[in-house]
Amino acid sequence: MAGELAGKVAIVTGGASGIGQATAELIVEEGANVVIADVDTDGGEEVAAKLGDAAAFQHTDVSSADDIQALVDFTVERFGGLHVMVNNAGIAGSPRRFLNDDLRDFDRVLAVNLRGVMLGTQRAGRHMVDNGGGAIVNTTSIAGINAGAGFTTYRAAKAAVIHFTKSVAIELAEHAIRVNCIAPAHIETPINSSLYEVSEIVRLMQPLQRQGRPRDVAEAALYLVSDRAAQVTGVVLPVDGGTTAGLPASQQKSISAATARPKDGEQ
Repeated sequence: MAGELAGKVAIVTGGASGIGQATAELIVEEGANVVIADVDTDGGEEVAAKLGDAAAFQHTDVSSADDIQALVDFTVERFGGLHVMVNNAGIAGSPRRFLNDDLRDFDRVLAVNLRGVMLGTQRAGRHMVDNGGGAIVNTTSIAGINAGAGFTTYRAAKAAVIHFTKSVAIELAEHAIRVNCIAPAHIETPINSSLYEVSEIVRLMQPLQRQGRPRDVAEAALYLVSDRAAQVTGVVLPVDGGTTAGLPASQQKSISAATARPKDGEQ
């Protein structure tokens, strides 16, 4: 349904590449104006230029309260309002196993992945309270849903985003502000591709043997900020090809076959 966001104004943090870029592009396709916020000035300006007059770029460190407030002020001044906030900016942190992790990246990962989401929600929410409400989407990860080894600080921050989202969804509901989470997994983005072989993870862990794209996550975000989700708040929507549901059937068969083999001495 074209034009679902006609007349709306949105902010997308981390909008210079990957999921953020795809979300900003889809928001514009659906009739809204968008401000792309990122620390990557060159990338952000390039995306904004490609999207034309419906887009603008604002250099923003989401961990800075002053930067986030300046972002909201710029958006309202440039496009006349703010109806949609997508808190997408995030960083991966260290893959080191916990006992060998000196936590050198703890402060920065929490500052971007959690504090940035909290600040974005707060400053956008303050504007929305006085202007008829709005919709906020926070990007978590299946790493915040499923436990696992490595990236401990990242996992903790993403889990905190989920609980924060549910809590603030309750608090802001009285102001007609909906707050939801999307939880991507195994999406082929520049960050993920630099950390692991995405296609191999899909083969081993994802029931749907289809490679997820940034656009898939953007479509989920679009649903949550559109009127089609008018009765939806406080939810976590995995965009993960079924990963949080369980292992692929092929992997389960392999496990079953291995455990069913007769032990030594058994007939």
